[in-house]
Amino acid sequence: MHICDIINTTQEGPKDAVKALKKRISKNYNHKEIQLTLSLIDMCMQNCGPSFQSLIVKKEFIKDSLVKLLNPRYNLPLDIQNRILNFIKTWSQGFPGGVDVTEVKEVYLDLLKKGVQFPPSDAEAQSARQETAPVSSHPSASVPTAPALSPVIAPRNTTITLVPEQIGKLHSELDMVKMNVRVMFDILLENTPGSENQEDVELLQVYDFKDNQSKCPANLLSNL
Repeated sequence: MHICDIINTTQEGPKDAVKALKKRISKNYNHKEIQLTLSLIDMCMQNCGPSFQSLIVKKEFIKDSLVKLLNPRYNLPLDIQNRILNFIKTWSQGFPGGVDVTEVKEVYLDLLKKGVQFPPSDAEAQSARQETAPVSSHPSASVPTAPALSPVIAPRNTTITLVPEQIGKLHSELDMVKMNVRVMFDILLENTPGSENQEDVELLQVYDFKDNQSKCPANLLSNL
């Protein structure tokens, strides 16, 4: 919290803090130091203002520092990898105070396209646990027993239960589809039939929603 106070009360605090954090995790193979640095980043993001947050969510820090740690040569434990991915996913959803999250959202979508599976958020995991919670099969004592009827075979409804990882994967893919649709919608609004911008036409042609399947975990990506 003392570090957060310095960041919030000095003019160069946010810039110096981001520079120090980047130096701390750059080319660092010490898993304990990386884990402690991630905890400090999380603390600062929750307690520092937009001046600091806006620097952290820049592509320069997200891609050049955090995403590089997902490279197999760092051999990070799965829980640390998931923590980094959870940061990127959460930050891409925005902050109060008008922080521009365009660049971190681009990194998030790029990772989705590469097949990275993002862990479900706490809210998603809790929702999944509630949906998969077993329903008690014991009848209430206050409910009278129905009279015996002729044997009838009732149709059995098939229920598909998803595990939290599958639900998180679906949420990630839906986020990407929403972003693609929003971009295409904006392009269509800005163009008049017969006088389309050639660059926009080419951009529309490269969008392929069929390739948005997440197939491989982050620690298998060697080209991040």
